Amino acid sequence: MMNRRTFTLTALMGAVAPVALRAETFEITRTDAQWKAMLTDLQYQVMRHEATERAGTSPLDANYSAGTYSCRGCDLALYSSETKFDSGTGWPSFYASLQNAVGTKEDNTLFSTRTEVHCRRCGSHLGHIFDDGPKPTGKRHCLNGASLVFNAA
Repeated sequence: MMNRRTFTLTALMGAVAPVALRAETFEITRTDAQWKAMLTDLQYQVMRHEATERAGTSPLDANYSAGTYSCRGCDLALYSSETKFDSGTGWPSFYASLQNAVGTKEDNTLFSTRTEVHCRRCGSHLGHIFDDGPKPTGKRHCLNGASLVFNAA
């Protein structure tokens, strides 16, 4: 027989356990206040709360100069300009990341299942990966320019 205390504890464990199972530890961690102090409002919402910038608003979408795209949160090199392509979506797009640069997780928001991509070192949200990219990978890493810094070669 379930009493009020048992019911409450069971409900709390059901709510907390999935979060605990998804928790990931990152090499670089900061407090929420530290993230807010170093980022603009848009960057903070995108990188720390998985928001999406409006299509066509990032100057990095039209940037095709040689160089490397790094994480705004920790300066880890993430993508080479050699893998950048014009997806026509209004967001910077790449068909591959640099080796050991990004992590992924399942994203079940917006009534669909997608692959979320984040910086493997600080966990900052970058965007999503789709299966409609060009050869050789067939992947489209659709990224928020707000999460990136471009370093010219």
